[in-house]
Amino acid sequence: MRVKICGITKVDQGIAIARLGAQSLGFICVQASPRYITPENIRLIVEQLPKNVDRIGVFADSTIDNICQVIAESNLTGVQLHGDETAEYCTKLRESLPGIEIIKALRVRNSETLETATLYAFHVDTLLLDAYHPDQLGGTGKTLDWQMLAEFQPKCPWLLAGGLRHDNVLKAIASLSDNNFSGVDLSSGVEISPGDKDLIKVAKLFEQLKISNQGRDKKQITNNK
Repeated sequence: MRVKICGITKVDQGIAIARLGAQSLGFICVQASPRYITPENIRLIVEQLPKNVDRIGVFADSTIDNICQVIAESNLTGVQLHGDETAEYCTKLRESLPGIEIIKALRVRNSETLETATLYAFHVDTLLLDAYHPDQLGGTGKTLDWQMLAEFQPKCPWLLAGGLRHDNVLKAIASLSDNNFSGVDLSSGVEISPGDKDLIKVAKLFEQLKISNQGRDKKQITNNK
């Protein structure tokens, strides 16, 4: 299962979280965010990460030129779009950044949001479903209605976000369809304060996910018999 920890701002924490098992680290490139980190500081962190760790820059309603510049300066491997970007915008961005993963985040307000998400699936590499908040783009600590996602089956991999913590992540995963569900994204649920990660909470998260993975392996063995 892919685990993305978002809102990394400190070198030592980024390295430690990667060692604990995170396959992806997210860096907030939105200056209005309390978790904002400059391209220069992103690069200081990513240069010390294992090569197999995804390095995702999070943007919101930015220009394609700006995203390309930050990608070049930071040595990122992916872009997460967390604003009101259209499907056509995603396609143009992919053309400008071949080989870079494009993730489109959507704040789930109702079933109509999920219908929109299925359309984006044809224009991006990965979807991310977050909780809706009228004023904040993410990192709110709010959960979304997991039962609403039981039949969500887009044509691309997708990540679940929104208020996930070590003590609720297994319940969230259990309520989802296995079709193309690829992992989870956490930020505030493993923090002391915005941008300051709690490594004890991160370690507890991976302990819980190990239990989930063991259960999935047993299920797969049973189904193959």
